[in-house]
Amino acid sequence: MIGVPLRLKTAAALVLLGLLTLLAGIGQKTIWAPSETFTASAPADGQAAPLTVIDQNLRTLHGGTVKIDIEGDGNFLLAAGRPDDVDAWVGQTAHNTVTGVSEDGKSLQVEHADGEATAPSPAGSDLWVSAENASGELEYSWTPPADGDWTLLLASDGTQPAPSSISMTFPNDTSTPWAIPLMVLGSLLILGGIVLALLSAPKRNGEGDGKGSGFAQRARARSEARSSSPLGMVAAGVATVVVAAGAGTAAHAASPSPSSDPASAASAAGQAGSPVLLDAQFRRILEQVSSVADAGDAAKDAAKLAERVGGTELEVRTQNYKIRSQVGSYEARMPVRSTKLLTTVVTKDREWPRSVLAVTQGDGNVVPQLLTLVQASPRENYKLVETNPLQPGTTFPTINRDGTETMAAGDKTGLLYSGEEAMSGLADRLTSADSAFKDKLVEGESSPYIADTLSYQSEVVKAGENGNFAFTHKVVPESTVVFRTADGGALVLGRINFGFEGTPKAAGDKLTIGDDAAALAGGKETTTGMVLSFAESMAVYIPPAGSTDPMKLVAATRGLVGASFK
Repeated sequence: MIGVPLRLKTAAALVLLGLLTLLAGIGQKTIWAPSETFTASAPADGQAAPLTVIDQNLRTLHGGTVKIDIEGDGNFLLAAGRPDDVDAWVGQTAHNTVTGVSEDGKSLQVEHADGEATAPSPAGSDLWVSAENASGELEYSWTPPADGDWTLLLASDGTQPAPSSISMTFPNDTSTPWAIPLMVLGSLLILGGIVLALLSAPKRNGEGDGKGSGFAQRARARSEARSSSPLGMVAAGVATVVVAAGAGTAAHAASPSPSSDPASAASAAGQAGSPVLLDAQFRRILEQVSSVADAGDAAKDAAKLAERVGGTELEVRTQNYKIRSQVGSYEARMPVRSTKLLTTVVTKDREWPRSVLAVTQGDGNVVPQLLTLVQASPRENYKLVETNPLQPGTTFPTINRDGTETMAAGDKTGLLYSGEEAMSGLADRLTSADSAFKDKLVEGESSPYIADTLSYQSEVVKAGENGNFAFTHKVVPESTVVFRTADGGALVLGRINFGFEGTPKAAGDKLTIGDDAAALAGGKETTTGMVLSFAESMAVYIPPAGSTDPMKLVAATRGLVGASFK
């Protein structure tokens, strides 16, 4: 049987061990508590490149907001964009990619990719949802502008090396899972030691015979049973716990390689469902387009349009300026406004070329105007390629604001007609009053475009005593773009070339053209024949498959783009 002195020593050992354990738990919350952040820096001996990509995985590596500090010579830019957009813009240019953090949490992991030595300046690209310009140094808080994944692109001007002094401060794991258990265990050990000491104290009654009261005997029996347990093993076990728990701060795990990270793969797969533009991007682009168009219109100078206007609209406005420089009464094109922005149509299809739509009705827009903008490739910005006033009394079809599908022109999936069939039907409808599409494609009672076109062609033929006239409407296939509407139908937009040819009926007969055409042809009369060319910008609604409704002309306009004599 263990004697009183040994039990008292054991009690003292338990109290001491409890104090050490309790202090270890308190230390986890105080002097050994992990720092709230840790900072990792890019290696100083890294290979230079004109572009640096900061992988989107780093933003969520440790949760919370990531702080980025950059130092460089001169001016540089840090832009945020979707990972696939950044990758597409970087293309074949040599670049560095910050992919993760080292095991000790002190260094950023950087991978180098060889390629072209220079790139255009990324400043002003429509791909960036935001961009920070800096000179010498930049402190940046990396927060996502919207749901989904976002990558950063760092560059100077595309010809000089991107800044290489990069450090990133991450939120640290400040959890101390052993702190509370150690404090509880330490308290229990101290309490157990105190109880053991009390039970081991000499009793006033029965001290000489070692028996005492029945209560004291039972207490001593329980104390002896506890004392016979392998305290050495318990003490060793607790000591091990103290060492493990108090070893230091939480470890900084290195980030997984993007190629082996299932979450990264899932994120990349989900990127396809993101609209190609956020609202803020769209508004910024539209404001720039409107500003450029205003400058060109005011100066009647097509050269001022080149930055933001292309395709059909550039051709039509160029000829419009030329005509108006000679014919003061000739009507100007409807102005391009970024406000009042009535609706936008943005595709989720992330391949190029990308097409988006805006419907605006600002100053000078008698009716809402449908604007078609196209981004031909990643390093090109969106350009206005068509402006198209809505037909009077027409309701613009509902299209999902958070992104919709674009369809191939020949794709008829879920539709009454494909986009290709719709545009061909409209061309035939404009050419012939007896078109097979007469009842399959209609316009509203107050929408005059088709009726006015057919009436104009008929009147020219009747009035042309000295000439033979022919009219053609031919679709320009590469201009056709189709957007799925919310009801399962589609909106198809595109260009139709309207040709008007005339030849004298007999030798010596003369044909006369108007002042507008004369400004392009270089004269008003011809005895050999003439050709006038118009660009028609059109938009047609296609009902979903199974519908009994006809297609409807939504928007239409034309502009004179050519006039010549045979």
